[in-house]
Amino acid sequence: MSREIVNIQVGQAGNQVGEAFWRMLLAEHGLDDAGMYKGNDPQQIARAGVYFTQVDSSGPTKYVPRSVQVDLEAGVCNRLRSGPLGQLFRPDTYFTSDSGAGNNWAKGYYTEGAELIDGILDIVRRQSEATEALQGFQIIHSLGGGTGAGLGSLLLSKLREEYPDRMLSTFSVLPAPNVSETVVEPYNSLLSVHQLVDNCDLTICIDNEALYDIAVRTLKIKSPGYKDLNELIAKVMCGVSTSLRFPGQLNGDLRKLGMNLVPFPRLHFLMPSFAPFYDPKARTFQRLSVPELTSSLFDKKNLLVASDPRFGRYLTAACIFRGKVSSHEAENSVMQLQRKNSNLFVEYTNFLVLAETLLTPFRWIPDNVSVSLCSVPPVGQPQAAVALANSTCMQELFKRNLDQFALMFKRRAFLHWYTGEGMDVMEFTEAESNTQDLISEYQQYQEATVEEEEAEAESEQ
Repeated sequence: MSREIVNIQVGQAGNQVGEAFWRMLLAEHGLDDAGMYKGNDPQQIARAGVYFTQVDSSGPTKYVPRSVQVDLEAGVCNRLRSGPLGQLFRPDTYFTSDSGAGNNWAKGYYTEGAELIDGILDIVRRQSEATEALQGFQIIHSLGGGTGAGLGSLLLSKLREEYPDRMLSTFSVLPAPNVSETVVEPYNSLLSVHQLVDNCDLTICIDNEALYDIAVRTLKIKSPGYKDLNELIAKVMCGVSTSLRFPGQLNGDLRKLGMNLVPFPRLHFLMPSFAPFYDPKARTFQRLSVPELTSSLFDKKNLLVASDPRFGRYLTAACIFRGKVSSHEAENSVMQLQRKNSNLFVEYTNFLVLAETLLTPFRWIPDNVSVSLCSVPPVGQPQAAVALANSTCMQELFKRNLDQFALMFKRRAFLHWYTGEGMDVMEFTEAESNTQDLISEYQQYQEATVEEEEAEAESEQ
């Protein structure tokens, strides 16, 4: 029995990333663009039910994505309908409007979005009622626009009300530091983060600048388009769910990931990374060992978000290896990496082990890197790995965003567009103070030491 996930893609970015994700899933499961099985390995479709519903009406079995496509303007969804994947999705899983959100978070959350949310929830309900053991929901959206940010946030809060015991994970495209699409990105993204902090279990953060860097510097694409960037995101998305979809020695699922990666409920913002990234022309010269794969995962160049892990500490991390990798080798290479870069992980102290004359490191989060293994590699690669890391350097992202937000909010620039849709200025102030609290929480745990934890424990006793 599969533990199913319902995919919801919201807004232009969400639907474009979603299209790349479904293309990659089809290739991994040996399905064609219409959802018919063309592969020759029974392993490919043994657990395809995680993302697909099997339809056996007439003729061969068709695999239909368990997905909802939402946008406040019909352009992107119409392109999906008329494109190569037009025969794949169920026609009644599209939900579009003609008004558009116009990059306005308030339109997506309050006016336009609030009118349409019941219709969207009906489609989600239909999809989730047809499952046997629903694992949770994954939402793909961007935080800079109106639909993905505003309507995406509203959808999250409604899902949290209706399915409080199911996992809610999001793949959120954050505004990049130097690549800006719209002027009001700081407002939209900060208002969304305010919602994500309370209503989400796992937020996997991605930004366009880091993706551009990978595409230009590593993959040697001279002028990368969104199609190239979306493929990079799709690789991580497929990697995260790989042990749900294929057998492996050490399995992990959404709930296990959440359990191992989120030490404190508000700090659930994760940095994704993927390895190996390399120039397609240099493929024949590449042969990565497991230790090299592991060190690449924790390298800034392989991160899909523009923050530098050297300026923070890893609270927790999860590494998912794909392909022929022995468990001993994977765990050993992770342990070696932690030993070599102990300053990048949360504070530890040395305790003398009486049986031996060794000094054994002891962290206040011991064994904070979990390992999952899956025997099926991505299409066209012998081995690959994905990591999700919960690092205190994520505060960089929020600080950057908060600074831009504060500059505009101080002058009340563009605010009339939001208040005109029924928003209160107090909501901006609340979002600002909530983000400041989040940053100070990250800072507090970055500086925490084992001795402090012991002193606190003793004072509580």
